[in-house]
Amino acid sequence: MIKWFAALMGYYLMRFPGAILGFFVGSMIDQFNKGGSFNASLGRNALQPEIFELNLLTLAATVIKADGTIKSQELQFVRNFFITNYGAQKAQSIFRIFNEQIKKETQNIKELTRVILERTRYETRLQVLHFLFGVANADGSISAQELEKINEIAQAMGIRFSDIESIKAMFVKSADNAYKILEISPEATDEEVKKAYRNMAKKYHPDKLRSKDPALVKGAQEKFQEVQKAYETIQSARGMN
Repeated sequence: MIKWFAALMGYYLMRFPGAILGFFVGSMIDQFNKGGSFNASLGRNALQPEIFELNLLTLAATVIKADGTIKSQELQFVRNFFITNYGAQKAQSIFRIFNEQIKKETQNIKELTRVILERTRYETRLQVLHFLFGVANADGSISAQELEKINEIAQAMGIRFSDIESIKAMFVKSADNAYKILEISPEATDEEVKKAYRNMAKKYHPDKLRSKDPALVKGAQEKFQEVQKAYETIQSARGMN
């Protein structure tokens, strides 16, 4: 399609920002050719899926190279993620732009996250954070540099500290992980534990996401399951009913 050709040309002329600009212009041309209009395309408030996917992919690359080493497990995790959730053909089109040269560049976190911050719901941004932790943890551990980069991205996306810590606890294990996931302290009463579980179950319920994107829905389901496991762990340890 024209949008992918324009994105590829934009990349060669202006690197990654050119790819995004070229894709956007190409999308408008596609829209016009289908009987739409440039104004209709420009007037959309929602973030176009392909732009979101390109930004997501580049954020993943930023995390992968944060510690100075590009690990094959992390690259494969990202590739499998996109193929599984978006299909091989679509993933191939995206990866055609995201090549080795882009991986070697230093990306501007604020520029990459700005469109996500402005055009997506908070619940969607939580799924992005969950995905990035999954990328960093693909090789079995999350380095201090990767964690620092993820925190930088999360803050740029306007994610609250308590939510960052909750999702991090799903990947970085510690003695009080279950409490961190529910965003409470081990000193919380049984009633406070139950209330926290209800609140977190509502926050991470897949229906709360209001998105049909398969990758985001899957991420929401995984977090919802982690919240349930955390609550069951505390229930068992305390002998709660």
